[in-house]
Amino acid sequence: MKNNLSTRMLAEIGVAVALAVVLNFFKLWRMPQGGSISLEMLPILVVAFRWGVGAGAFSGLAYGLLQLMFGAYIIHPVQLIMDYPLPYMMLGIAGYFTIKKDGVIKPLKVLLATAVAGGAMLITHILSGVIFFAQYAPEGQNVWAYSTIYNASFLIPTLIINYIVILILLKSLNLRDN
Repeated sequence: MKNNLSTRMLAEIGVAVALAVVLNFFKLWRMPQGGSISLEMLPILVVAFRWGVGAGAFSGLAYGLLQLMFGAYIIHPVQLIMDYPLPYMMLGIAGYFTIKKDGVIKPLKVLLATAVAGGAMLITHILSGVIFFAQYAPEGQNVWAYSTIYNASFLIPTLIINYIVILILLKSLNLRDN
């Protein structure tokens, strides 16, 4: 039943997107040229785990578009897509993974799902950095290395924190089958 559009699914997506917007305002760390450590991806991951890839990607799309209203930095239409909706849509990939077996949540499966979805998100940010923000790389530094280091410096801690919190949430919510 993961692909059927239901009132419950749409309501959860709406709440998740709104919660992601709120969580975005509580940053643990902010990078100088954009990016931060926060729990904003947490609700999108929960939707992906509960409802699958499509619902997770749709949640990410909605959240990424809403971010445009809260101080987005846009220099090109393709950069807009690569830095806002696309990376958050990538979090939907977590919905490909079955994280429960015999009614028990498997922490390693959650870790794998979060890492793969976060890795896809990281790739989109790295590409955007290489294509649109190469001028920020220090003189003589490879732009690929710079973009990778810059983006990984906030995305990896963000993924770790979100993984820990999502494990606590999923276990306390006892993620039900849909």
